[in-house]
Amino acid sequence: MKLVNKHVEKDGSGYVTLRPEDDEDMWHVYNLISEGDHVRAMAVRRVQTVSSTGSSDSFRVKTNLTLEVTKTDFSSAASSSQSNGTGEKKEPTASLQISGKVVEENEFVKLGAYHTLDLEANRDFRLTKASGWDSVALERIQESTAEGRGAEVGAIVCGEGTAAICLLSEHMTTVRQRIDTSIPRKRKGGTSGHDKAMENFLSTTYQAILRLIPYQDLKAIVIASPGFTRDTLYDYIFQQANLTNNKPLMQSRSKWIKVHSNTSHVHGLVEALRAPEVAKMLQGAKFAREGVGLDKFHKMLATDELRAWYGPEHVALAVDRGAVGTLLISDDLFRSSDPVKRNHYVEMVESVRSRGGEALIFSSMHESGQQLNLLTGIAAILTYPLDIEIVEMEEREEKERLEKAKNGGDGNDEDGTQDK
Repeated sequence: MKLVNKHVEKDGSGYVTLRPEDDEDMWHVYNLISEGDHVRAMAVRRVQTVSSTGSSDSFRVKTNLTLEVTKTDFSSAASSSQSNGTGEKKEPTASLQISGKVVEENEFVKLGAYHTLDLEANRDFRLTKASGWDSVALERIQESTAEGRGAEVGAIVCGEGTAAICLLSEHMTTVRQRIDTSIPRKRKGGTSGHDKAMENFLSTTYQAILRLIPYQDLKAIVIASPGFTRDTLYDYIFQQANLTNNKPLMQSRSKWIKVHSNTSHVHGLVEALRAPEVAKMLQGAKFAREGVGLDKFHKMLATDELRAWYGPEHVALAVDRGAVGTLLISDDLFRSSDPVKRNHYVEMVESVRSRGGEALIFSSMHESGQQLNLLTGIAAILTYPLDIEIVEMEEREEKERLEKAKNGGDGNDEDGTQDK
């Protein structure tokens, strides 16, 4: 994403002008825009005119509109994939629509009228935050506009006859193509039907990999499967590369890693990326750190549950006590339409970091983020054990004490006698 212009004051007021360039940028924009924000972008409106003779005419005009946002609709690439009828699926694209009322005067649209803007790639828009630019929003701007940002890992999650070809970037897992081929079982007396279908599947997958996986630029390419399909596919890829004298592909061989997964579905990537040989190659990558953090949390939950807390209320208590070493939080929670709730989560992130802890903001467009969402979207690894029941009891006692002090006491001494 291109940062076209930025004018943000120390108090959080101001605006930024951005130019999204791909599907991941659309996801960043979706996370940046909240209800009540002002978005200014180009729109196409149909204008109707009536002549002095009473005849009417309509035409389309391009105009810049500023909306106060009431609703955002994001459609991910993964949810919009369509089959082309040959066992493959068309490459999908993400879309983002902004609905709201017009808040700046315009010659073609009445003030207060409701309109929908389609934010598109390579088209500028200006964003002004209603509640000001907080640290989490500014961090997303910095990450999404950083030079060299893009896909770091390619992945093929496969089974016998099925394959999902994916690209993983810092914030998104994009399924570039799904392949689904019927493979008949081997029969006694002949395996030609099985072998022919398998050859077709391998060939189709190989051609898709050549077209969709930029193996020369990626850090790693993972092939994951429950059975031996990963080995068969790996051998086929480099057999074909050798036959066709594809030197760039042959030179990238050290980047290709075969790993086991319990499923041939895309969510098997979480397990695949935790494999030691993959983790070593991806050390430092944001989504790799998230996967490691989630894995540590699950292990802590199984071995020392007093140091593994989850749920908004419980984690907030741990943050207040300065006990959080690692905070795991989903970006879903920052899209709340309630600015007070969003600010609450922002303050939790800032509090953990100010005490030297780590705060990992998970993307719900990665499989690890979706798993975190199943745990309410927020969890924490504590630096020392705390018993939730004891902490809650102490909080209740403190609340009762403060309430009593606020009301001036009940007029009795501790022994039950009335003051004179």
